[in-house]
Amino acid sequence: MDLVIMADTHLPKRAKDLPAELWAAVEAADVVVHAGDWVDEETLDRLEERSRELVACWGNNDGPGLRARLPEVARAEVEGVRLGVVHETGGKQGREQRADAAYPDLDVLVFGHSHIPWDTTTPRGLRLLNPGSPTDRRQQPHCTYLTARVADGVIGDVVLHRLPPRTPRRPA
Repeated sequence: MDLVIMADTHLPKRAKDLPAELWAAVEAADVVVHAGDWVDEETLDRLEERSRELVACWGNNDGPGLRARLPEVARAEVEGVRLGVVHETGGKQGREQRADAAYPDLDVLVFGHSHIPWDTTTPRGLRLLNPGSPTDRRQQPHCTYLTARVADGVIGDVVLHRLPPRTPRRPA
């Protein structure tokens, strides 16, 4: 099963739409994962329409409408991999230990919030993944998202995709 993993889309504040490359990846994926900070419900509607399966949570910038439709922590089993999705995990110091304590029932935890790509494994063996943001790179060199493959109860082939810089719009 092929996964597309994203977070912190912040539409329409940081961009008017997701990059075409990411929409193509969404349409090709078996499962799409979104770790919150959608900002608008239209993006959720569009991802639900274009995804075979969507596993998603809300983030700190998401209002009542999104919070009513999404959980704070989403969970799914994908080909034997116990997947969790949450927006915030706290600061990077001690993240692995906090995640081990908070999510003993998971194999993979996808998170967002920082806009900083992250891929580590905790002492217990929990894989922690942050895809960065496809629309707001903040201090990162590129906007990003992740893809991964799940087979036989293992997540692998995790790839960080760098998106091309957006062209600034010229005034009319």
